[in-house]
Amino acid sequence: MKMLRKWSRILHRDIGFFFIGTTLIYGLSGIALNHLNDWNPNYSVEVMDFQTQISLEKNAAIQKHILELLGEIAPKDTYKQHYYPQSNQIKIFLSGGSSVLVNLETGKGQAEFLKKRPVFYESNYLHYNPNSWWKWFSDIYAGALILFAITSFFMVRGKNGIWGWGGIYTLLGILIPLLFLFFLLK
Repeated sequence: MKMLRKWSRILHRDIGFFFIGTTLIYGLSGIALNHLNDWNPNYSVEVMDFQTQISLEKNAAIQKHILELLGEIAPKDTYKQHYYPQSNQIKIFLSGGSSVLVNLETGKGQAEFLKKRPVFYESNYLHYNPNSWWKWFSDIYAGALILFAITSFFMVRGKNGIWGWGGIYTLLGILIPLLFLFFLLK
């Protein structure tokens, strides 16, 4: 048992240090993704109201006029396409998910610019397992978490170990998710 406790501490410590960055990424991203109904963790949206005199009616020079408008409110090179959702409106799509909506009769418009949230965007990207290499790394990380759980049983002995307070905490940690499942799945 002494040897098992020694190796549990060594594995727990060394693997723990190796996966600190991954734990922070998944922890931060997990909190962000838990609150998708409250906010968009990947993007912030900046809304800008404006007034224009540029004619955006359907004609042969429409793309030139759109680029002229974008020169006033956004970089021209972000233009992707446009369409007319109603006879008195034009919607202009920009790269990166941003868009512009203009009332053709009044010239009033609103632009929505999406900006990537630093750290959150990248963390969430990794949380979604973007390719097979990261998927395998994530699987290894998941295995390390299982190993953390198992080695923690043997690290502490006595009244604070698995047969004392550690066991009570372990049972609570298992019971709480089971209760949530039991009451949520009814």
